[in-house]
Amino acid sequence: MITLNANAKINLTLDILGLREDGYHEVAMVMQEVSLHDTLSMEKSGAGIQLSITIEGQDGVLPADESNLCWKAAALVQREYGLTEGVSMELVKRIPMAAGLAGGSADAAAVLKGMNQLYGLGMTEERLCELGARLGSDIPFCLMGGTMLATGRGEILTRLPSFPETYVVLAKPEAGVSTAWAYKTYDAGYDGPHPDNEAMLKAIGEGDRRKAAGLLCNVLEGITIKEHAVIESYRKMMLKQGAMASMMSGSGPTVFGLAEDEASAGRIAAAVKALDDKAAVYVAKTVV
Repeated sequence: MITLNANAKINLTLDILGLREDGYHEVAMVMQEVSLHDTLSMEKSGAGIQLSITIEGQDGVLPADESNLCWKAAALVQREYGLTEGVSMELVKRIPMAAGLAGGSADAAAVLKGMNQLYGLGMTEERLCELGARLGSDIPFCLMGGTMLATGRGEILTRLPSFPETYVVLAKPEAGVSTAWAYKTYDAGYDGPHPDNEAMLKAIGEGDRRKAAGLLCNVLEGITIKEHAVIESYRKMMLKQGAMASMMSGSGPTVFGLAEDEASAGRIAAAVKALDDKAAVYVAKTVV
């Protein structure tokens, strides 16, 4: 049996450049791996695919069948490599679902890595990313991790210098946000700010986390806040408690705050929990 961690991500920037002919959006975003993770255990089995899921610390049900990304990832590798043996998988979920943190994509990436290891397939990172991109735009990032500039529909990745190790407070409200709704609303007309990705890359290259914190920008944030004011409440509370910066990740609704140190992260997390006892709050770190 092998066990892998599937780490969450946050967006330091998220820009939408337009709608592509294939129906996807052209994006440019800086993505950062964080230490909040799901855990996947895998072993060979006689035939087929078996998946069991345990969800920790959150309500909700996740199907453990052919519709699950983990299942799809395992089935894709089986088809591509003509595998006749099966695989049994146990997933422990901690990353909030439908939260803008790429939890499902991280799990699928872990399955691809695990299948490669279990069966000694010798897949390169490039090959793993090619397979991952067939299943979801965030999966290549989850395979590579670290700090990346993502372009195209999110699958074209450029590795950046590691973001300085920083404590990150993550807070997901009860509200759910449809990614499709967020992008459709953006398409209907957006006149807000856009991120300065060049300046962000420069700040990261200089190892200046405070400068980078001042450049956080997500074009979907304002759109989502109009429907879910709680997001702005979390942001304001994090900043009031001393976060260097705070922003919504992805299409939301999770809000993250960059903290000066571990003690500051603890204070920020406690304040958000006091503000909304139904919030799912986590303290993590950037992964370098």
